[in-house]
Amino acid sequence: MDKVLTPTAYKLSHGRSTNAPAPEDPYRWDKRAVSLILERREYTGCTVNFKTYTNSIWDKKRHLNPVENQAIFPDTHERIIDDDVFEKVQEIRSQRHRMTRTGKSSIFSGMVYCADCGSKMQYGSSNNRDFSQDFFDCSLHKKNGSKCKGHFIRVKVLEGRVLSHVQRVTDYILRHENYFRKVMEEQLRVESSEKLTVLKKQLARNEKRIADLKRLFMKIYEDNASGKLSDDRFDMMSQSYDAEQKHLEEEALSIQQEIEVQEQQIENIEKFVQESATSTFILEELTPYALRELV
Repeated sequence: MDKVLTPTAYKLSHGRSTNAPAPEDPYRWDKRAVSLILERREYTGCTVNFKTYTNSIWDKKRHLNPVENQAIFPDTHERIIDDDVFEKVQEIRSQRHRMTRTGKSSIFSGMVYCADCGSKMQYGSSNNRDFSQDFFDCSLHKKNGSKCKGHFIRVKVLEGRVLSHVQRVTDYILRHENYFRKVMEEQLRVESSEKLTVLKKQLARNEKRIADLKRLFMKIYEDNASGKLSDDRFDMMSQSYDAEQKHLEEEALSIQQEIEVQEQQIENIEKFVQESATSTFILEELTPYALRELV
């Protein structure tokens, strides 16, 4: 793996002055520096404008602008972070891990469910610093023991089982890559074929009805202009058509997105195979990124 100099080491290697002392290890990056880089979309090759705003010209305080209100211009300079990696990191960082009273949390938080009732399992720990005693317990059982008999598992046991399973799966994929890809593609093709058929039929019905509504609106507009339809009647009918069209367009957009998700599945298999091939170096220990990529 290529090593990358830290900013201080890079400056010193190019004869530039710096206020920071020369690092003992020029390739050891500070965790906070890496975290800040992974928070900034600019490192994906984008230029981001309007990240902050003020309420008025007299307001001296700058407020953070929501991402949807920012202006993002892609591919304005060379990227150092892939879009997939950036989005995956944002997903991981947005996960709210429940902290125990001892201030500990688990990378499995939000991912473990009870095998009986399907409720989320809550992370817990002992009052001492013995991590081997950390556990997950069924949240429904804790609230009402009569509704679920309860499931309990030590974090160390869960971690060992998940790691062992991931290692077996990735090892199998690496040894039988072509066969795995063929089997998974066929399985997904069978599962998604029927669903795609239903979705595309529904989308076609929506699009046909939207076209009908547009024609109906033009007709009542002409009838209103010629005096055949009163203004009150026109307003009532146009509002009804507008509401139905808006609902159908929103539904059509949702269906189209679901179709794209289904059609993306085959590509996701290829991505999973590639991730498995490139992730062997992290399989000695589970990380949040590995969990969400391979589990």
